[in-house]
Amino acid sequence: MMRIGLYPGTFDPITNGHVDIVGRAVKLVDKLVIGVAVNSGKGPMFTLDERVAMVREETARFSDAAQIVVLPFDSLLMHFAEQVGASMIVRGLRAVADFEYEFQMTAMNQQLDREIETVFLMADPRHQAIASRLVKEIAALGGDISKFVPSKVAEQLVAKVRKP
Repeated sequence: MMRIGLYPGTFDPITNGHVDIVGRAVKLVDKLVIGVAVNSGKGPMFTLDERVAMVREETARFSDAAQIVVLPFDSLLMHFAEQVGASMIVRGLRAVADFEYEFQMTAMNQQLDREIETVFLMADPRHQAIASRLVKEIAALGGDISKFVPSKVAEQLVAKVRKP
């Protein structure tokens, strides 16, 4: 039986922390679906198509370890997980605040589908402080984001924040 994991997120933009979680998640599954949430309520900086393309480009390097599929979604996470045949949801944890939020989400998700497990991967200490929201703010204020996002993503982000 194929082990399918789902790693959901907004990825606005994808960070080195996200890439690290993908690199470790592929060791646990045969197929990793990376679900890029539409999440218009968060007011993403990048369009859905831009985010999907960035995620595809930055995660292609892991295709030798597991099949990688990047798909947009705009539905309840558990419905999307069922749709793609996932038996586990992969989540990254950076800090205690992440745990509290994820703990509540996991409890709710279990009420919706007890067959899908949630697996938490702790962020590498080098990436624990990275948040897409903060990276966008640093870029907008002219700071160096090269330590936080892949180089091509940094170029796209800088170009986006410098547009008049």
